[in-house]
Amino acid sequence: MEHNEQNTMRQTTAKAVVLLSGGLDSTTVLAIARAQGFSCYCLSFHYGQRQEVELERAGKIARHFQAAGHLVLRVELDAIGGSALTGSSAVPRDRVGQGNKNDIPSTYVPGRNIIFLAHALSWAEVLGAADIFLGINAIDYSGYPDCRPEFLTAFAHMAKLGTKAGVQGKQLLFHAPLQYLSKKEIILRGVALGVDYAMTHSCYDPVGELACGHCDACLLRLQGFREAGLEDPARYAR
Repeated sequence: MEHNEQNTMRQTTAKAVVLLSGGLDSTTVLAIARAQGFSCYCLSFHYGQRQEVELERAGKIARHFQAAGHLVLRVELDAIGGSALTGSSAVPRDRVGQGNKNDIPSTYVPGRNIIFLAHALSWAEVLGAADIFLGINAIDYSGYPDCRPEFLTAFAHMAKLGTKAGVQGKQLLFHAPLQYLSKKEIILRGVALGVDYAMTHSCYDPVGELACGHCDACLLRLQGFREAGLEDPARYAR
């Protein structure tokens, strides 16, 4: 399993499935996969999230990067509930820098990355793709257990045991090139690859298409742009 970006300018016609939310991180990951020469098949999810505007952005981003395919799947995680992102409970505000990473906020969606990766793995098998890219991060994150490197290591082991490709000895690689980067470093990597972050949406609790500026995702994004010495091109409600 590959956790870090390697051979950035490798030229290949290999297919890769890229988990694309429409946010800053996943868009950067798509740019990295494209720079490595992969033919990218983007996978997005309508899971009952309150920030549905990200799906519209994901479509534009996939087209901008000339993705070979873009699939949007409906997974009714809102019917299961348990998260402020899929229900009516308040999204935490102005909490960055408070608490610690052992605190799991109410925006955690139970099983989300497990479910998303399982679908990505299924599509990769059908496509004959050995590579799956995702934008999880273990530094600038909100305390989600399914963003940790040990989670991805365990999932990769499961994939090897539980797929036709795996039991036939075919290599399956899960790429998390942002795993150990700060938000500042992620933004600078994306800018170097020509990413237009005005296309992206990161907010957990948007007001229409405007970002709230107070949720964890907004505050981490704003901090990253500030530390990078750049202006965030996103539009904020206040």
